[in-house]
Amino acid sequence: MTLSLQEISDRLELQDLVVRYSTSVDRKDWALYESLFTPDAVIDYTAVGGVRGGPKEVAQWLAETMPMFPAYQHLVSNVELSIDGDAATGRAMLFNPMGCRTADGVQMALIGLWYNDKFRRTPDGWRFTERVEEPSWQRDWPPGFLPKD
Repeated sequence: MTLSLQEISDRLELQDLVVRYSTSVDRKDWALYESLFTPDAVIDYTAVGGVRGGPKEVAQWLAETMPMFPAYQHLVSNVELSIDGDAATGRAMLFNPMGCRTADGVQMALIGLWYNDKFRRTPDGWRFTERVEEPSWQRDWPPGFLPKD
């Protein structure tokens, strides 16, 4: 398969966008987080016990929710992309260790999931128009703690 320079550029920009998403969450940089989405984007974390909404609402929810996790990393890989002009779809794998506060201290829990994405090229570059989390597996979550079993 021979790719055009435009498609190579698009793929690199989209992969960078996917990584910046994880960076924004891990750094708690909610302004960066919001900037990665179009204003009309839909973000859906409901399959893992979270919320569904626009960038501003979800960033606010994350800012309120993430402090219950004293440690975490969002390790993203296996980015699949399909580009059609100024629109694209993608799927990326996430491995997410999370420290959960319990009565006994902090318990490390693990989750694997997929990000199912839609993107649009804007005057400011590629942006997410949709991000939906799809659970794959989880391990060692304290009883009654998010995400739901």
